[in-house]
Amino acid sequence: MSQLDNPLAIYKLLPKSNCKLCGLATCLAFAAAVIKGDKRLDECLHLESNIIEELNRNIVRQPTPEEQLKQILEPLKREFASIDFAASVKRLGATLSGDKLTIKILGKDFTVDSEGNIISDCHINVWVMVPLLNYIIYSIGDELSGKWVPFRELSKETVWGSYFEHKFEKPLKQLTDTYPDLIEDMICIFGGKQVENSFSSDISLVLHPLPKVPMLICYTKPEEDLESKLNVFFDSSAEDNLNIDSLYRLCVGLLMMFQKITSRHIRS
Repeated sequence: MSQLDNPLAIYKLLPKSNCKLCGLATCLAFAAAVIKGDKRLDECLHLESNIIEELNRNIVRQPTPEEQLKQILEPLKREFASIDFAASVKRLGATLSGDKLTIKILGKDFTVDSEGNIISDCHINVWVMVPLLNYIIYSIGDELSGKWVPFRELSKETVWGSYFEHKFEKPLKQLTDTYPDLIEDMICIFGGKQVENSFSSDISLVLHPLPKVPMLICYTKPEEDLESKLNVFFDSSAEDNLNIDSLYRLCVGLLMMFQKITSRHIRS
C-alpha cells in the first residue's frame, strides 16, 4: 500500500456512511482529522483492527503548527552562536542589554539572547518569532532610502504580490472600513505616526514592525459612490533588511493581531 498523505487517500478506505459515531459529521471530516493527528483510525467503529494496523503504518500525518514552527526555528537558533551582538547594534537599529539584543517591534521591546530565545513584557505572538530571528541573522542593515514602494516591487516573483494583496491589503481595508477606530489604535497602541498624506490618501500612517522595516499605510475613506482604498508601501530597502517570506509572514501576523483587537472592541 502506498503512503496515505492526504484526507482523500484515507477517505477512499472508509465506509463513507457518515454515521457520526466518531464524533464528526462526515467521513471526509474524519479523514482530515486523522491526517492532522486530531483523530485515530480506531475511532471509526467500522474498520477492522487488522486494517487499522496496516493503514497506520502508511499514514503520513501533517505536523502540528507547533511542530512546524519548531522545524523552522531550530536552524535559525543554531546560527545565533556566530552573531556578534555588540557589532550588530547599528546594523539592526537595536540596543545592547547586557549580553542580549533589544529590538523594538511596533514600539514594544523584544529582547533576544545568544541562543535565539525571545523575551518581552508583552505577549510574544508566534507570527513575530521567525521574522525577528531572520532580521537579526540576515539583515544587511541598509539605511532607509525614503522611497516608498508597493510590496510587489520588492520581489521578482509576482506570486508574492498577489498573496500580499489578497491576504493582507484587502482584508485590512475591510477591517478598517468596518472599524474606523483601528487607525487610532495603530497610533496609540503600536507607536504609529501619522505623516503628511501620501499617494492621494486621506490618512497616511507609518508603523515600524521592525526598526529598519517601516510600513506606510495609506487609507482613503469611502465617499458617495466611491469605495474606500487602502494600500501598503515599504521602504525600497525592505528586502535587504528582511527576506520576502518573513516580510509576508510578518504582515499576515499583524492582520491577525488587528482582527483580535477589533473583535474585542466589538464584543465589548
